[in-house]
Amino acid sequence: MGFEIIDVSGDVGIRVEGRDPEEIFVNAAIGLYNLITEIEAINPVKDITLDLKGDTIEELLISFLNELIFHFDAHGFIGKEIILESNIRDLGGDNPPETGNYWLRGAVRGEEFDPLRHERRLLVKAATYHNLRFIKDPKSGLWKADIIFDI
Repeated sequence: MGFEIIDVSGDVGIRVEGRDPEEIFVNAAIGLYNLITEIEAINPVKDITLDLKGDTIEELLISFLNELIFHFDAHGFIGKEIILESNIRDLGGDNPPETGNYWLRGAVRGEEFDPLRHERRLLVKAATYHNLRFIKDPKSGLWKADIIFDI
């Protein structure tokens, strides 16, 4: 699945894996949406666009997730499919982006949350920097992230 829910006292977290940093972002978004509702019930009939920058990869990840939370809180938008373009895919490669120049843009496909069709799970308030981890595992070669959310 690319993510698992981790137990955090008073909050909730997800542990995410991916082949590259961009896949971490996609799997983190899917994990976030699964905290909010049953993602299989979402119909990808509407798009929102994203255009974000960050000084660090961690800042970009938290901004990305908080942008998704904002779209849910303000507009009731819940996503299912995430299509990204970024300069973070090659973060561990030969030409990583310079610090301060991380960016991503893309689209999230989903629909407005409908309490008659969508199960309400957690009310996620924000992605936090608390115990945030974003690393490349030297043994497996996979990227991993732990993200804690305020609920």
